[in-house]
Amino acid sequence: MNGRIVSRLSALFTVLFAVLAMRQIYVQVINGPSIAANPYNPRHALLASHRGRILASDGTVLAETAGEKRVYPLGASLAQTVGYVSERYGTSGLEDAYDRALTPPDTTGDPGAQFAQIAEAVRGKTSVSHGADIVTTIVPAIQKELYSQLSQYNRAAGIVLDPRSGAVLAIASVPSFDPNDLAAVFPALAHDSASPLLNRAVNGLYPPGSTFKIFTAAAALDSGAVTMDSTFYDPGYYTIGNFTLHDDEGEATGTQDLTGAFALSSNVDFGKIALKMGTDAFYQYMSRWGLGQSLDFQLPASRARIPAQSGIVPGELAQMGFGQGALLLTPLQVVLLGATIADGGSEPRPFLVRSVVRSGVTGSSYGAAELASPISADTAANVKKMMVAVVERGTGTPARLPGVTVAGKTGTATNPLGAPHSWFVSFAPAENPRVAVAVVVENAGYGAAVAAPIARNVLQTALGETK
Repeated sequence: MNGRIVSRLSALFTVLFAVLAMRQIYVQVINGPSIAANPYNPRHALLASHRGRILASDGTVLAETAGEKRVYPLGASLAQTVGYVSERYGTSGLEDAYDRALTPPDTTGDPGAQFAQIAEAVRGKTSVSHGADIVTTIVPAIQKELYSQLSQYNRAAGIVLDPRSGAVLAIASVPSFDPNDLAAVFPALAHDSASPLLNRAVNGLYPPGSTFKIFTAAAALDSGAVTMDSTFYDPGYYTIGNFTLHDDEGEATGTQDLTGAFALSSNVDFGKIALKMGTDAFYQYMSRWGLGQSLDFQLPASRARIPAQSGIVPGELAQMGFGQGALLLTPLQVVLLGATIADGGSEPRPFLVRSVVRSGVTGSSYGAAELASPISADTAANVKKMMVAVVERGTGTPARLPGVTVAGKTGTATNPLGAPHSWFVSFAPAENPRVAVAVVVENAGYGAAVAAPIARNVLQTALGETK
């Protein structure tokens, strides 16, 4: 009797130990890498003193560890983009996207090595290897100017890139926060209705307003739906079935050629142009431009919101022709519209990280690449002329710079939640573009009055910092 009990207990314990062993194998071998990569894994804080740096293009430190504390010298200016690393709140931004590189070797894939290195770090040993440095494309002087300009307003975002390569030179979102004091401010940030943790430059979705006329003009010209000599009549309104669209504030541009309609930003004319193209052609060019698709960016970036083609009626298509209706884009996508025109019809793939450097050796590098080629060089050249006309004699005159030919497009995007959003997208010098800028200021009204002067000042600084 006792022997049978002992035998059964032995069998039970054998099974239990087998289950524990299998569980341990699963955790360490199969699930270990995902546990190690989890942004809420406290290893980040325990190994903080050995974490790699994040650097600007000129070597300026954007994030590094000083003692046991992670510090961010540019503070709120780049908070959402550089991100943070916290034992309690996890990781975000580049700190999250490049966590595996920034973290010392072997701690991301081998749990046994991870725990051993944590133990070494806790005991104050110095044998732990250092993580790699992440070298970005950020230019500090441009970043400072962009953030300073946007900070005059409650909610805004902007992005500056080199249209020749797609390199992001500056990126900012306000309101922001100080990542150097994350533990103290995070609870309030998480419940702030102004969403300071949101990176509006890559994840803020807005109706693009008249900045989208860049797309409509380019697509219509490229498809042959219109020519530069086409003329349009705008009495201030246009009725489509039981829907009537209007220009801003009851304006009417009268009879204009395509350049005049673009420079004076006629909603009526661009609604007609979209209808002349037709839904199929309009959506074909959105697909060619990659709208609604991934941008293959190095940070999580929202895709454009494109209404389903099957549900589009003429009134909706007309509104999309001037950037309204259900269409939503991010500032990153809007700046790429301008960059495509600047680069002769080639849409550059945007990138923020230039290289990953470990112990002085570059392990990974990133550079210029084409995301799409939606229009011909001739089409791009004609749209560039129209964008120059916007700044020289149209709605974008506040963006003019002495001695520099600026190409641009204003946008005043209506939305159901308040005053219109103010937009401006531009590039310069128009003859040989090397800087493109997109700015949106929420609920600020006319693009010419608010966003255009911001873009002008940022362009001026950026042109002095680039070659």
